[in-house]
Amino acid sequence: LKGYLIGFVLSAILTAIPFWLVMTEALGGSWAVTIIVGCAIVQIAVHSAYFLHLNTSGEGGWTLLAYVFTAVIVIITIAGSLWIMYH
Repeated sequence: LKGYLIGFVLSAILTAIPFWLVMTEALGGSWAVTIIVGCAIVQIAVHSAYFLHLNTSGEGGWTLLAYVFTAVIVIITIAGSLWIMYH
């Protein structure tokens, strides 16, 4: 229960920060986007650790490896798409 509560609190905070940034327009342009993307990446890690229970032991290690491989493929796809659009 403790792990789920920690994950919930962290997720709520990582959701509230971008929401506050957008609603109050506290930061402009690229800083806001950078913070929102950063919070999204951290929130993926929080969900993976606290709710999906990904770790480096036993079966969890293979799951983590598959998860990292998927992330690499997604990053390559996004980077390639952006490269094609700008060229």
